[in-house]
Amino acid sequence: MTDRRAEIARRNRRTGLVVAAVAAGMIGVSFAAVPLYDLFCRATGYNGTPMIGAAPAPGAGEQVVTIRFNANTQPNLPWRFEPAQPSVQLRVGEEAMGFYHARNLSDRAATGVATYNVTPEVVGRYFHKTACFCFDEQTLEPGQSVDMPLAFWVDPRIAQDPNTRGIRTITVSYTFFRSLGDAERAGALASAGPHVGRRETP
Repeated sequence: MTDRRAEIARRNRRTGLVVAAVAAGMIGVSFAAVPLYDLFCRATGYNGTPMIGAAPAPGAGEQVVTIRFNANTQPNLPWRFEPAQPSVQLRVGEEAMGFYHARNLSDRAATGVATYNVTPEVVGRYFHKTACFCFDEQTLEPGQSVDMPLAFWVDPRIAQDPNTRGIRTITVSYTFFRSLGDAERAGALASAGPHVGRRETP
């Protein structure tokens, strides 16, 4: 009887270890899912995400496209964020540049992170950015303004794809979110009182 109880105890321990390992693995996969999905989108152009690419533009083709710039700001980020120009025209295969303008409207430093996509979504694989301010934290001091550049080109193969050859306008949309750490700090300051962490004006 003692041996049987010992065997049952060993089996229970093994089962517990297996369950714990599976649970840990699932948690790890769930944390990795978001960056892996983002990497997949940027590598393939899926869901309207512009392609990763430091490759230079191949040279101007015949087709002309209009690139429209759009900007959005999450409500809890106290910035004014807008494109510096409504649109640009360029030939496929040639590199162009656009700018976005951001200003911190609050009396405290604020940190934001931008995401982006292009529409129609089907053109995502043909839109290549060579310089971008997306996915990196941007901190603006009270009242500070900055211009943020975007360099890009459109793959000439867009004119050969039956799904995209008729497209003449592409919209690039950026959305700025308050960084998680900055939002937590702002919440803590708000809970502590209106004067905590406030910058005094000389």
